[in-house]
Amino acid sequence: MKVGIVGAGIVGLAHAWAAAERGAKVTVFERTPKASGASIRNFGMVWVIGQPDAAQPTAMRSRKRWLRLRDEAGLWGEPCGSLHLAHHEDEWQVLQEYMELHQHGSRGEHLRLLNSREKMELSSAANPNGLLGSLWSQTECCVDPTSAVRSLPAWLHKTYGVEFHFSTCVTHAVQGELRTGNRENHPFDHIVVCSGDDFATLFPDVFEQQPIRPCKLHMMRTVSQPNAWRLGPHIAGGLTLRHYPNFKSCPTLGQLAARIENDAPELNRYGIHVMASQNHLEQVVLGDSHQYGDEVEPFDDCRIDDWILRELHKIIQLPTWELQSRWQGVYAKYANGLFFEHAIAPGLEVFTGPGGNGMTLSFGLAEEAWENKLPN
Repeated sequence: MKVGIVGAGIVGLAHAWAAAERGAKVTVFERTPKASGASIRNFGMVWVIGQPDAAQPTAMRSRKRWLRLRDEAGLWGEPCGSLHLAHHEDEWQVLQEYMELHQHGSRGEHLRLLNSREKMELSSAANPNGLLGSLWSQTECCVDPTSAVRSLPAWLHKTYGVEFHFSTCVTHAVQGELRTGNRENHPFDHIVVCSGDDFATLFPDVFEQQPIRPCKLHMMRTVSQPNAWRLGPHIAGGLTLRHYPNFKSCPTLGQLAARIENDAPELNRYGIHVMASQNHLEQVVLGDSHQYGDEVEPFDDCRIDDWILRELHKIIQLPTWELQSRWQGVYAKYANGLFFEHAIAPGLEVFTGPGGNGMTLSFGLAEEAWENKLPN
């Protein structure tokens, strides 16, 4: 089978790998010289704990494939786990409720509640002032999104013969054929369009009818931390508990959300919740915020970065907070599910919209999709 993939972000690469692994002859088209979209502008978190129960097996499947890439492709990856820190009574109550809800399920075997002293065994980064406790999860991994996404094409080409055409814009897609900007036609048996937040170039009428929209986020990265200091696990604070759907069943979450709205309404206005991860260069990645749809502008409100840093200072302490870079990412967010999959015609489909879960779910979702098309 000849397979054409539009887009060399994490979703496109996941589909290319899954199809090629099953014997397909795969060609990937990417309009930029190298991947530069949302796939390289994130924390690098394989964030299993943030997924709803139904998606946890897919997230764990992705995790397994990331660790396989670490071993086979030489990509940097670290199974670091995560800590949710509680500096308020309602945050600590939510974490205890979450543990009680999941302690007897598949999630529970990977979770542990820690008091402030036990937390020090895992990370020295948490701010001890007012720290009541934390939730430890061992399922999370860290990768470096920029180096991973940009180096995967060479490995896929060497290992599976996947062909890549960078700086090549696909202008038309119909059943059985892609046309590129140089007016060349490329025949395929199956085509998957993984166009991220580009809703205009191909099938704008399809996207217009769906609850899928762009989401803009603010992020930052410190300089390398001195003396090889390591953050340890991914770290999130109480603000994150209101962001991911897996905590919605906790009874105290409404009280927590009401307190945040009363004390700092700007955090809700700009979708701010704070997290930190660290790459192999000892740099700590910090974020983030969320603005949707018509709110997405090329102009950055500097207050958002200030608020993110303000909240991070409350929950973590770093040897240095000196920033190396700031950036914005824009990804596609689908409101009616984990991702958007739509068949335009037999053998021609759109696959996009995992939102902020692209690094966590893409490999698992792609593998599940191609198991149905080309079983091993």
